[in-house]
Amino acid sequence: MNAPPSSPTAEPTDRSPVLIGALVPLSRPGWAEAGRHLLAGLELAVREVNDAGGIVGRPLELLVRDTAADPERAAAAVDELAALGVAALAGEYHSVVARAAAARADALGLPFLCSSAVLDALTDQPTEWVARLAPAQSHGWRIYADFLLDAGHSRIAVAAEPSVYWGSGARILRDCLAPRGGTVTELDMRALDPTAVCDELVAKRATALVLLVGHPEPAVSIVRSVRSDQRLAGIMIGAPAGQPEFAEWAASLGGDSAAVPFLRYLPEHLGPLGARVETALRERLAEAPSFVAFEGYDTVVVLADVLRAHGVERTRTAASWPSVAVEGTRGQIRFSRMPGIGVWQWAWAPVQVVDRDPAEPGRFRVLAPPPNDPRRAERPVAPPGDGIPAPDITVQAVAGSGRASRG
Repeated sequence: MNAPPSSPTAEPTDRSPVLIGALVPLSRPGWAEAGRHLLAGLELAVREVNDAGGIVGRPLELLVRDTAADPERAAAAVDELAALGVAALAGEYHSVVARAAAARADALGLPFLCSSAVLDALTDQPTEWVARLAPAQSHGWRIYADFLLDAGHSRIAVAAEPSVYWGSGARILRDCLAPRGGTVTELDMRALDPTAVCDELVAKRATALVLLVGHPEPAVSIVRSVRSDQRLAGIMIGAPAGQPEFAEWAASLGGDSAAVPFLRYLPEHLGPLGARVETALRERLAEAPSFVAFEGYDTVVVLADVLRAHGVERTRTAASWPSVAVEGTRGQIRFSRMPGIGVWQWAWAPVQVVDRDPAEPGRFRVLAPPPNDPRRAERPVAPPGDGIPAPDITVQAVAGSGRASRG
């Protein structure tokens, strides 16, 4: 990491493209709709960078690889992209896939700015090569646990499938709720069908069901079964991983898609840059952009700033993470070291809890405390199990705007 300083402002003699490898889930079993939004953000930012002169006169170019929610496929893509000479990697939505990509990037000495994966343990050991924009799972899901308690839910059932991501989420909820009298009952979806889930919810007297499963199945079938069971008329269904954010959720469930709270990473109000990008993304996607599209855009904005300032040599890019100070669509982006997290982390992107309005499922309602509510006071958050408090955070809210999961 002690390479001699470059002269990025000098007139370049090389006009060849600066290559960025983009890892995106574009086919099943990946969450292809999330991948489409992520790629739209990446591509829009690349176009704007090139319209503004590129990287010191060199065009920026994406080399896109479909990871399809497959860790081995992602690791192979990292090898391929490294051999093709990319200056850095960007993207990925699924946490277990991003984890595989991060491990390979670290081994190869290839900078990787992860856009959307939230798993705290993105790497087994601290690394200088990887940075992340999305908030860590321990941060966002603790906010979601606070929301459950604030809404009066202390008996929580989680319908869970086996995965590192879902297991980590269940543990965060349990660790946050138990000290305050809440209980979390895990329902193993390998052993239960949707009808049996309903019976278990009744037997456990649960007031909330949290979906830690993939979409469309079994999530769609579970929601339909619970919504149609008169014994469960008062139960809340939640999906912290964000499935209800996307139009596919509403198309699959119709009216049943509403009133399912989820986590979303947008600020209370978009600033001028965010508003302009939202308009451009809406035009590109032909629908309202999800927070994932903003994550993609911000990823390229950060990388372009780093490459302009420090050149395209990989060690210089990795060494620059702690000095980043870039205005993104959702606030100023800076990276720091956080307890229990081995990568350079933006601490934090804004977090909100929202759902689709039952009266108008195409509209999102804010369920986090309003701006003047004292419950928005900053509170310490620590990754699960490490016992070390992280810096303060503030819950923020905003109005407006497959088989998959963030895992």
